[in-house]
Amino acid sequence: MRSMSTRDDHTVPATTTPDTTPVTVTDEEFGRLRIMNLALAALHLTSGVLMLLLSNGFELSISSFSIGGPPGTDPTEGTVSTVWSYPLGPAVAAFAFLSALFHLIVALPPGSVKYRSELEHGRNRFRWVEYSFSATLMIVIIAMITGITDMAALVVIAAANVAMILFGWVMEVVNPPGERVWWSPFWFGCIAGAAPWIAIVATLVYNVNQSDGGEGPPGFVYGIIVSIFVLFNCFAVNQWLQYKGVGKWRDYLVGERTYGVLSLVAKTALAWQIFANVLIG
Repeated sequence: MRSMSTRDDHTVPATTTPDTTPVTVTDEEFGRLRIMNLALAALHLTSGVLMLLLSNGFELSISSFSIGGPPGTDPTEGTVSTVWSYPLGPAVAAFAFLSALFHLIVALPPGSVKYRSELEHGRNRFRWVEYSFSATLMIVIIAMITGITDMAALVVIAAANVAMILFGWVMEVVNPPGERVWWSPFWFGCIAGAAPWIAIVATLVYNVNQSDGGEGPPGFVYGIIVSIFVLFNCFAVNQWLQYKGVGKWRDYLVGERTYGVLSLVAKTALAWQIFANVLIG
């Protein structure tokens, strides 16, 4: 495999012909990956089923604000109404079910055939499709438990997160292993991915400052934000290590296995931290 090197972002990204397979995936390696994905699917499925069984009626509500008049009307004269309420337990369980579904898709035929072809070309678009659903659901619920309930704000947060995920997709597609790396998609994804977290932290700080001696957000909210922020960034670090070719990450499959472990750890940690609030509620 040719060594990687960083290149100027203004140059055109390298491409490979459709018949080029820059990553060698042996039958033995692919067999281990299939077993790993089956195991991950079973673990995610178990978590999801347990959450459904333990769920209660605790709900979160999505709201919308009406200013009650033309632009410039005093906002204190407006009204906040509930657009939709949903049970938190099943919503959190959806993290696990989405992950289980996609792990099964890549582990079993016919999806496994396409999955192997993706890996041989140094990419995994199945991963990015799944993240666009599960990670977006994850960030929206985090936003809501910190106090962001406005429908328009949640739509924008979801869109920013999807954009981040799609930049990750582009990063893999335009940068086959062994070629010089075009870093623009990575940095653009970091910018898009930062927006939801800025909104979440700003809202949390504002709510704390406006509590007037009250309790403020429950303690578990702070733990969720810190731990999940760190875990979210581990995905970006993994991709950075892949395309810098650091140590064992020169092997694309090392990064692929790391994504699987991170997906399990991040989703499980977040899901059960939030679910604890369901049980308390």
